[in-house]
Amino acid sequence: MKTLFAFFTIASTTLLCLAHAGPKYPLLTADAFDQGIDRWQATDAKAWKWGQADGRTYNSLVVKKSQYKPPVRSPHNITLLKGFNVSSFELHVKARSTSKPYNHQSLCLFFNYQDPSNFYYVHFGKKTDDHANQIFIVKDAPRTKISEKTTSGTPWDTAWHDLKIIRDAKTGLIEVYWDDMDTPIMKATDKTFRSGQVGLGSFDDPGDYDDFRLYGIKAE
Repeated sequence: MKTLFAFFTIASTTLLCLAHAGPKYPLLTADAFDQGIDRWQATDAKAWKWGQADGRTYNSLVVKKSQYKPPVRSPHNITLLKGFNVSSFELHVKARSTSKPYNHQSLCLFFNYQDPSNFYYVHFGKKTDDHANQIFIVKDAPRTKISEKTTSGTPWDTAWHDLKIIRDAKTGLIEVYWDDMDTPIMKATDKTFRSGQVGLGSFDDPGDYDDFRLYGIKAE
């Protein structure tokens, strides 16, 4: 009986460790924005400021809609991490919405960015519809949702929240997480873009980003 008990104890512990395992990719870079925001390239530099408050430093999107005019219907506020072209990856970041509440209140994360007309992004929208709270692709045409799973909406408030994306370039899997880092809130599968830059921003809302970490595989 003791042997059987010990077996189940070890098995349960192993499963628990696997469930809470860390990123499967090596850490490529991290940015707490304590040295400013020069590592990021914005589509409109005037829309982004270095924020410092309450002992925290962060990358702050200070406008609702920047002066950037995308070539196709897609987000207006984007800042891309310089120098990192990745294929499969895991992205972690803290985010805080500073917008007044409304149905499409949102922030976005960008990935596999090729150029202004070709990339993926996640829209964390307060209320879900075909244009909000979805995973989107922009491919030389207005953004199109590719989500296979999402929620009824992202419950933005005035607090900081943990966001995560897992991207497997080989299988096409995209998983998106909000606060609960074990259970994805959105899923999609798409192999259109296999590598590219990652970025922060929104469609047309202000917000703040901090504690950015990128784990992954550099693309050739």
